[in-house]
Amino acid sequence: MRPHTPRTITTMPAITTITIITMTTVITMITRIIMAIITMTITITMMSTAITSITTATAMRMTTNSVAPHKPPAMSEGEAAALYRLMTWLSPSFPVGAFSYSSGIEWAVEAGDITDAGSLGDWLAAMLTDGAGFCDAVFLAQTHRAASAHDDTALRDVAELAAALVPSRERQLETSTQGRAFIDTSRAAWSCEGLDEIIAACGERIVYPVAVGLVSAAHGILLEPALHAFLHAVVSNWISAGSRLIPLGQTDSQRVLARLEPDVAATASRALAASLDDLGSATFRADLASLRHETQYTRLFRS
Repeated sequence: MRPHTPRTITTMPAITTITIITMTTVITMITRIIMAIITMTITITMMSTAITSITTATAMRMTTNSVAPHKPPAMSEGEAAALYRLMTWLSPSFPVGAFSYSSGIEWAVEAGDITDAGSLGDWLAAMLTDGAGFCDAVFLAQTHRAASAHDDTALRDVAELAAALVPSRERQLETSTQGRAFIDTSRAAWSCEGLDEIIAACGERIVYPVAVGLVSAAHGILLEPALHAFLHAVVSNWISAGSRLIPLGQTDSQRVLARLEPDVAATASRALAASLDDLGSATFRADLASLRHETQYTRLFRS
């Protein structure tokens, strides 16, 4: 008999090999599935973005084609006429003779109080907010309201008080001469119904702010724009006098005017809310300047 030889079983390595191959296949399939899902997601996202863009563009095109562009409201005929008249009446070319008066600035330059653009701005800011500028603005507002209400008694009282509260002879000449010239020119070129009656109610002495107030009211021009335009004209004339006396260049003069813009707005607001009881000034140096200008040796201006 042949001797018995034990056999070696080799099935386990085969099973292991099969198992490895199977796992590799599964991993490969899973990877392919994941890649497919990622690809589908990207595709769907791109399609969604494209659809959104097309929808937005279509909506904008439809809106553009179907809705007219927004236009700001146009000025009415009355508003345009009021603006035109204010720009004319209170421009330097309107013949009231404002160029020949300095409101005492000439003496202030002579005395050394005003030497450059900075000191001119300080002087005018004080005159505007605490002196003649504020008082004249109050008189204009009160005149406009009395004339609009056809209150002849109140109108005469305001006109008389405005003429009486002028601190010097030269300032009296300045404001009364300009007032009369404003009345005569506006009545000759821009006459309107009821203007003569309003002028007659004021009496003989009509100073400049009263004249502007009553003519504006007679033409139906609103008080607030009339007041702002008046103060701008007054300040511009002061700067014009200062620029010739110091002298200043045109650019520096405009810088002073720009600096005074908030002061003009604030003074107009105060005057609109004020009554005749709120009248008063504290610009003593400016009042002295208008008094001393009367005896100044050399002069270019009438005040």
